[in-house]
Formats: sequence, C-alpha cells, structure tokens
Amino acid sequence: MTKSFFTFFTALCSMAVFAQNTTNYWQQHVDYTMAVDMDVDNFQYTGTQTLVYTNNSPDELKRVYFHLYFNAFQPGSEMDIRLQNIADPDGRMTTADKKSRIALLAESEQGYLHATSLTQDGSEVSFSEEGTILVVDLAKPIPAGAKSTFNMEFKGQVPLQIRRSGRNSEEGVALSMSQWYPKLAEYDFEGWHADPYIAREFQGVWGDFDVKLTIDKDYTVGGTGYLQNADEIGHGYETPGTKVKKQKGKTLTWHFKAPMVHDFMWAADPDYIHDIQQVPNGPVLHFLYKDDPKILENWKNLQPKTIEAMEFFSKNIGKYPYDQYSVIQGGDGGMEYAMSTLITGDRKFGSLVGVMAHELAHSWFQHILATNESKHEWMDEGFTSFISKLCMSEIMDLDKENPFDSTYKGYRNLALSGKEQPQTTHADRYALNFAYGISAYSKGSIFLSQLGYVIGQDKLMQTIRTYYDEFKFKHPVPNDVKRVAEKISGVELDWYLTDWTQTTNTIDYGIKTVTAEDNTTKVTLERIGLMPMPLDILIVYNDGSRETFYAPLQMMRGEKENPYEGIKRTVIKDWAWAYPTYDFEIQKPISSIQAIVIDPSQLMADVNLENNVWQAE
Repeated sequence: MTKSFFTFFTALCSMAVFAQNTTNYWQQHVDYTMAVDMDVDNFQYTGTQTLVYTNNSPDELKRVYFHLYFNAFQPGSEMDIRLQNIADPDGRMTTADKKSRIALLAESEQGYLHATSLTQDGSEVSFSEEGTILVVDLAKPIPAGAKSTFNMEFKGQVPLQIRRSGRNSEEGVALSMSQWYPKLAEYDFEGWHADPYIAREFQGVWGDFDVKLTIDKDYTVGGTGYLQNADEIGHGYETPGTKVKKQKGKTLTWHFKAPMVHDFMWAADPDYIHDIQQVPNGPVLHFLYKDDPKILENWKNLQPKTIEAMEFFSKNIGKYPYDQYSVIQGGDGGMEYAMSTLITGDRKFGSLVGVMAHELAHSWFQHILATNESKHEWMDEGFTSFISKLCMSEIMDLDKENPFDSTYKGYRNLALSGKEQPQTTHADRYALNFAYGISAYSKGSIFLSQLGYVIGQDKLMQTIRTYYDEFKFKHPVPNDVKRVAEKISGVELDWYLTDWTQTTNTIDYGIKTVTAEDNTTKVTLERIGLMPMPLDILIVYNDGSRETFYAPLQMMRGEKENPYEGIKRTVIKDWAWAYPTYDFEIQKPISSIQAIVIDPSQLMADVNLENNVWQAE
C-alpha cells in the first residue's frame, strides 16, 4: 500500500563524530612471537611462544589463563558431552544417527594442545590444564601498568575437521588452523573471561603477532597477517617479476606479521590455487582454493564480488584498516578471523558470495569492533547479518523490496515458540542451537533494522559509522552502541536496549476499533505485548491519497523525522507505555478511508501482523 522504506538503508549518510567519554576506558595488550614446526604426515606440531603482556588494568594480577582450544576435540570433553546432551546438535559435529563425532575419534584423530614448559620473566610458574583452559599461578604478581614476559613451549595435534578448525575436511583441505595456539584469555572491567570452548564464540586480547611457520614446501599457506619473506617463499606471493630461488630441504619457513589484531589463523594445502586482486584504494585480496574443476568458475567469479563487498562495507561502516584480506577454502562452513576467513568452497555461486559477504562483514563487527562474543554474540552475528543483507541486496540485486523479510519471519518463529531466551544469555548457555541461532543472527540483526524504524534510517547509518569511528580497535559493549544512537538521534533509548536484549518481551500493537464520529474518524489502538514502541500509522483513502500519523513513545523524549518523503505526516500526542489503549482522530469521515496500517515499513518486529491492518468492508 505504500512505497517501501528500505531504499534509505543503502544511502551513504554523512557521519557526525561524537567523542565518547573514554577517560576511564582501558584494555589489555599482548604481543606474541611464535615459531611453529608442522609435521604434515602425522599432523602434529611443536612451537615456542614469547608473550609480552601489558597490564593496562588498575588491578594487580596474580593469575593468568590461556585457552587451549584443541583439547575440546577429545572424547569426554565438555564440547563432546554438550553435543551428546543438547536436543538439536550441530549436524556438522554428528554422524547420520546423531552420535557425537568427537566421541568416536581415535587417538591419532583427536586434537590436543599442551604447554610443556612455561616461565614468567625467567622464573618457572605453576600451571595446570582444566580442559581447554590453562590455569597459571604467577611467580610474581603483575602490577597495574606493568609488563610481564611469558616464554612457553607447546605441542599440539590437529584434530579431524569437525568444527571450524582441523585437518582433512570433507572438501579435501589439509589444514584449517584456527584456535591452534595457546591464546591468553581476556581480562577487562568485568574480570577474567576464561570460558571453556564448547563450540561457540571467542574473545581475544588486542596485540601484535610475529609468527614463523615451518611446513612442507609443497604447501601453500594463507591467513592472517603480512608475509615478510614473500620473495623467498613464492607460491604466488612474490613480487611480480621476481625469480624465486629453489629452497633446499623439504620445508619452508613462512614469516608473518599482524599488527593490532586479536587472533591469528592460517590454512595450508598442497593443491591451493592462489589468486590476487587489488581493491582500488583498498587492500590486496588473496584467494586460496582447491584446484577442483567443479568450483573453479565460481571462485573466479567470486573475486570481483569480493571487491564490491569490500567497497560497500568500507563506505557504509568505515574504511577497512588493514592492507590485505584473504578468502580461503577451508573449515566447515564460514568463520571469520583477523584479515581472513575460512569458507567451504563447493557451493552454488549465490551461496558462495553470501558466505563471503557475511564473513567479510565480520572484519568490522568482531575483528575491528571486538565485542565479547560469548556475552554479546548478537552484536557480532546480528550486526554482521544486518550489513551483509544490505550488501547482498546491492551487489547481487537480491531482495530489493525487503532484504530483511526472512530475518523477521525467523524471529517471530522463535518469539512465538516458547523457547526464546534473553539475548543476555551466555552463548554456551542456550538450551537449543535453534534458539541461539535466531537470537544471535536474526534478533541481533533486527536490533539495527528496527532501530532504524525508531530513529530514522539516515540516523541509523550515521550511528553505525560513528560507532565504528569511536570504538574501532576496542571492546565495545551494548551500551556503547546505544549511547552513540542517542547522541545521533537526540532520543532516549534505554527502554529499547533493555526490552529487546535483556528480556523476551514481545511487540504486539493492534488496531482495536475504528468508529465514525460525525465527519471525523476515531481510531483506538491497543498495546498487547509488553515491549513499547513508537508507531507509524498509514491512512489510505479511497481516492488513492495517503497520509501518516506518528505516535511517539513518551519515554523516547523526542521523535524521528518524517521517513516518508512526499507524504503528509501528523505528529500526535505521545503514548505513555502503561496505557494499554490510545485514541486519535482522523479529520475525515470513515466513508473516505480504504485502509489503516500500523508500520507500513514492516521494520517493527510486531509478532502478530494480522491486527495491524484495518480495511473498510
């Protein structure tokens, strides 16, 4: 009945810069120097790690924790036991008869990661493994503002590809090396976040990585960071025109550096094709994929689409800050890492572009805006889903009318299922994968698209760009994005953050009655759900003309601008949440009205759309 509102999303909006109060903000810093030797015959590796930890907190630290993720891939691990007890286990991690693949691993197929020695500033420390966590009692406390250096020797075995990382994937990729090294846990204003690995999310400390990887010289490697010895290594990384000298021996040592990241991933295979593309005024793109005739055409065609996606995100969020990004075939689906992604490659072209766009968007929402995914997974997955939907709409010409239709349907399915949990639920604590997935991806995406309904689409895009500008290379929390939106829009949004993310309250507004009163029409609206919202109401007249009425939510203490250019809007009195009904008048007879519609944009996540429309009989 009305022109779609979604064209506003893709408009490039000017960015207003608001200085956040970061006077008391602090975050830890860590620098890794690692040397690793990988045996591609038995998939075991050894390594050394020198880790310089800067304690920027106001606290003295007497203990630190490391993540040992590969220990999850052992029978009896927490990941294995959770897989056996959840009602809807991840199909990638189970057999056809729903049994845990981890439970069936032979010893040579399991994963492990063990520290074999560890010192702090030259003194030995006491440490113990607790599943996927290494608990370290320090030789001496680390004072506030001080640095401490840890030297570790470690050994690992790469598990069969089951979840995210591993060896010998279904598509034949030899090594997908994510979550592979002893990784220092995050300490922030809330304390330590030494969460066990149970298949879901991650958090890391910002820092610089210097990694030397020695591996069979037939293997091509790609991933995080900048290759320092490209002209010695070759494999497509060498400077054009350089003749790479043939190296003696069976191995090569690849040397990577990655400044200001919070993770480091690499992948390797002897049959990788390596293509390079340059984004105009942007990074170099590396594509590594199997030499498989079934996928070659799609992977060649993916490359210009990746350039378009990189330009879209840089335009609508903020400029990509690194000089390279690698799209690598590997893993078990799609997973984001610093400067890189692992994606499965044997897909239809649309699916291949879609997974690339989603994982690339994570470079902003997680690998530059580094939220704690375990606690706020909706900020990571949801914001990525939102912006990647808009990207796909533009670069693939998909869902132009309503790119979020399936997102809203998914959310309503969860909200009406009785199985929803608040978004404040820890990622590992969801009762069902179904509930986690829709809460993180769909409901998280709607946080932004619906925020655009509340404050206006131009203000939403301005909020996203300002949020990026203010919190890049930090660890933002939900209140940070809310405060940016409040400053951009001039309205109060505490109610929005509270109800949407901290409760399972639903939105349900309806048109209760429409009655004639002389030459005017009285409309009574009702609030059925517990979550408050402002309302746009469209009136369609028999002569084809239209107008809108806008009922601001009183607790917003403000209002958005008219989102429907060229359509008359009347701002009516504020609706205070506690009142279950609300009346307003249309200054025309009921006989002239064809229809009345609540939220014609369908950006409000009302769980019952049937009572949102009144039509003349």
